Amino acid sequence: MLELITKGNDLVNGIVWGWPALILLAFVGVLMTCLTKVFQLTHLGHWVKMTIGAIFSDRDVLSHTSDKSISQFQSLCTALAATVGTGNIVGVAGAIMVGGPGAVFWMWLIAFFGMMTNYSENVLGIYYRRKNHAGEWSGGAMYYLRDGLGAIQGCKGIGAVLAVLFSIFCFLASFGIGNMTQVNSISGNMDSVFGVPTWITGIVVMVIAGLVIVGGLKRIASVTEKIVPFMVVLYIVGSIVILITNLSHVGAVFGAIFRGAFALQAAGGAVVGYGIKLAIEQGMKRGVFSNEAGLGSSVMVHSNSNVSEPVRQGMWGIFEVFADTIIVCTLTAFSVLSSGLVDLETGETAAEYAGVALTKANIVATVFSMHFGQVGAAFVAIAIMLFAFSTTLGWSHYGTKACEFLFGEKYTIIYRVIFVAAIFGGAVMSDNLAWDLADTFNGMMMIPNLIGVLVLSPKVYAITVNYVDRILRGKDIRPMLSAFPDVQAEQETR
Repeated sequence: MLELITKGNDLVNGIVWGWPALILLAFVGVLMTCLTKVFQLTHLGHWVKMTIGAIFSDRDVLSHTSDKSISQFQSLCTALAATVGTGNIVGVAGAIMVGGPGAVFWMWLIAFFGMMTNYSENVLGIYYRRKNHAGEWSGGAMYYLRDGLGAIQGCKGIGAVLAVLFSIFCFLASFGIGNMTQVNSISGNMDSVFGVPTWITGIVVMVIAGLVIVGGLKRIASVTEKIVPFMVVLYIVGSIVILITNLSHVGAVFGAIFRGAFALQAAGGAVVGYGIKLAIEQGMKRGVFSNEAGLGSSVMVHSNSNVSEPVRQGMWGIFEVFADTIIVCTLTAFSVLSSGLVDLETGETAAEYAGVALTKANIVATVFSMHFGQVGAAFVAIAIMLFAFSTTLGWSHYGTKACEFLFGEKYTIIYRVIFVAAIFGGAVMSDNLAWDLADTFNGMMMIPNLIGVLVLSPKVYAITVNYVDRILRGKDIRPMLSAFPDVQAEQETR
């Protein structure tokens, strides 16, 4: 059965992660960057001030005005909980081992443009969100596909179909990227570092996650706003210590990354082409796996924020990708590449460490143990456990919103129970199959979402111009807060 699943998944994966999909992903990011006049750079000071800076100066960022919504900071932490996961550790190491150091360059590039893809998703998410029967905000790609794309003349049917497809793919992806790969990484590390059998880890994680997930978004947000800042800061500090220790290798690491990005170390044309292909594929796939820009996933929790301005939440999307990939993934890459454990040309195990059995799951733990001893390996195991656990919590919400869109609110409790039960299967599943399935589910939900962002790009442009004119240029014009008159009126009175 597993062999049949693997073959079927390989076939679908080759389609959804083929070059047309990768080109679409890059094109949307480039387009939104151009339409917003490189907002991530030209308004760098503003979005930093309105995101991480506002945590220390704006009480509204940390507080929530209603028990039906969460704060902007909680929405960020829940979104980061779903993005800052094993992709930042296991995924980056895997990208280097398969695509070489050059994969890091393409990870950076897709993240730079992905900032504006994520920004656009959040802007559309807030603009097209509606309240459900419980008075809670519901938003995401399925809503701007149905109510945004579907509102264009002749596109009602297309918008509805794409909204359903996205929700189905998101529903499935929540069991892949948000469940199996995460728990699989936890169980693998607990087994290799502490000798804890995978089935025991599976049971423990299943019970703890169940206590949080069944409590809904408010409980998830309450847990993630405590876990995420702690785990990110702790991991960054450990990585910086390694970076400082190997400071003399930074130049060589940069050189290897840029040479590898274009396979300049290879000799023959065919080899160069294949090297570039691997670097691009691994960099883009692992980059998207890590920051999720283009998937339309994190917008589902950003849409629950108490914010009224779509652009305000869009800027949190920029910060989310920056923190996830430009900071955390880069530190992981530099820790691995500066350690001497891998060959800087190929990404494979260096000759002097040929006897060390390295996998993408334990390479970072090995690097940390080289610098901190057994404590380092234990630290990485705990970091992966926290990262993966928080990702599972975040993705349980995404799957819940997809279930709500497809079947209605009353069925969400059934989804949560099934999601929690599936955690055990992820703990004992084959490492490679878990990651391959996650790749496929990512690609399947990415395509309808990108179509929506692409078609609605003029709306993102208009909302952005409206915000810049009002907030930064002081023009007295009516804000663009919602596509729906009743919601627009409600938000304007806040």
